[in-house]
Amino acid sequence: MEVKLRRGTSADSAECGRICFEAFKSIASRHNFPKDFPSAEVASGLMAFLLGHPNFYSTVAELDGRIVGSNFLDERSTIAGVGPISVDPKVQTRGIGRRLMEDVLTRSRTRGFGGVRLVQAGYNNQTLCLYAKLGFRTREPLSLVTGSPPKVKLAGYTVRSAGKKDIDACNRLCRTVHGHDRAGEVEEAVRENTATVVERLGRVTGYATSIGFFAHAVSETNEDMMALIGAADNITGPGILVPTRNHALFTWCLENDMQLNQQMTLMSIGLYCGPSGTYLPSVLY
Repeated sequence: MEVKLRRGTSADSAECGRICFEAFKSIASRHNFPKDFPSAEVASGLMAFLLGHPNFYSTVAELDGRIVGSNFLDERSTIAGVGPISVDPKVQTRGIGRRLMEDVLTRSRTRGFGGVRLVQAGYNNQTLCLYAKLGFRTREPLSLVTGSPPKVKLAGYTVRSAGKKDIDACNRLCRTVHGHDRAGEVEEAVRENTATVVERLGRVTGYATSIGFFAHAVSETNEDMMALIGAADNITGPGILVPTRNHALFTWCLENDMQLNQQMTLMSIGLYCGPSGTYLPSVLY
C-alpha cells in the first residue's frame, strides 16, 4: 500500500496526538526511559496547537486512508526547526519517517531557510542514523534536566517580564551568540507574556521565551542564565535542555537539586555558528 502525504488540519489533532503518544512511549519504554507525554490527551493538545499555528508547516502520512504519522516545521524565525515527528509503532520500519523528514526538508528549501535544526533523543539510534544520512550534523550534546527551578537570586542581576521595547535587544543578543535571531519566537513570547529578560549594569544581558522544554534562552554569561532560571516560577514541559559541555551551568543545576533525565543531541543542516555565549535550546533547537 502506498503512503500518501498531505497537509495537516485541526481535525487531525486527536489521531496525530494518539500516534505521537504511542510512538514516543514505545521507544522510551524499550530503553527504560520515562514517557515524553503523560497521556494521549496531552499529546493531542500539542498537536492541536501546532496544527492550528499559522507559522508551523505540518505534514501527515496516510496509509490505506488512515493517519499513520506526522511531522512539523517551525517557520517562525530565520532558522527552521523540525518536529515532533512520529510514526505509528504498528507501521514503523517502512520508510514513513524518512518520507516525513524529506517532506519538511523540501519545504525548508522551498521557503529559503538558511538552516534547519532538530533535537533527538540520544538513546534512539534509529533516528540518529536516519538524520545523519539525510545530511544533519551533530552539533551539541544536551542534558534534559528536570525538577523545580532553584529559588536563587544573584546580586546585581534583575529579572523582569519582557515587553515590546525589549525585542530589539533580545534579537541583537541572539545574533551575537548564535549568528541569527529568533525574532518570531521572541515576539510570540512577549505577546503571550511568558518572556523574561535579565538586566545587569543597566542593560539587557539575557532573555528567555520561557524556562522549559519548548522554549529557548540566550545570555552573555552563565550567571545571567542562572538568574533567569532562578527567577522562573516553574519549568514548562518535562525540563530544560542544558548543553552538557557547559560544565558550570550543568553542575549548578545538579547542585540545586535538579536531576538528569536523559541525553539528547542537537543536529543541523545549513547555517550553524558555534555559540559565543550561554544558551538553553528548545526541543526544536
